[in-house]
Amino acid sequence: LSFFRKDSKAAASPDHLEAFLKGYSIEVMPRTAEKVEDFRALLPKGTRVYIAHIDGTPIEEMVATAKRIAGEGFDVMPHFPARIIADKATLADWIARYQGEAGVKQALLLGGGVGTPVGDYDNSMQLLESGLFDGFDRLHVAGHPEGNKDIDKDGGDAIVMQALKWKQDFSERSDAKMAIATQFCFEADPVIAWANHLAAAGVHLPIH
Repeated sequence: LSFFRKDSKAAASPDHLEAFLKGYSIEVMPRTAEKVEDFRALLPKGTRVYIAHIDGTPIEEMVATAKRIAGEGFDVMPHFPARIIADKATLADWIARYQGEAGVKQALLLGGGVGTPVGDYDNSMQLLESGLFDGFDRLHVAGHPEGNKDIDKDGGDAIVMQALKWKQDFSERSDAKMAIATQFCFEADPVIAWANHLAAAGVHLPIH
């Protein structure tokens, strides 16, 4: 299918589109996963599946979802939202459950969508600094091509950029493969401009 505007100067061939989409990821919540009888009927083997952790979802439910999807042949990457994790003991327990029951070696670390932290953590940098993710194969952090007013309330990007530069530095001393993961965007231009802005600022983490 061609989704290009009629006035587009470039046309993508089916081969180009297939190459562009290769290696895509999806995100599911446990309640959504319950409605899917078998992910193997929908996704190529090895697809990365993010397990979204919504505040109030029991960790047992999260781990069970990860275990089931991993058992069907997919790379599961659970969310670790800093602001809903009470303390280091809770974080260690979550990690132990995911690793022990679902063989998880990948994680998406993010602040989380709640305004007030429930415990000791406020941001993903604190999770990285905990040392509990040492030994993970891959760690992703959140990116915001269209900005995030929950973080930079003035509509700018000073705080976000400072955090991304910190994460860039962390990636250079970590054995884990790191990348920036963003949600799906409906316009290419803001993403391209944002990616160029990161590169100019010295942030060279891959963008997914």
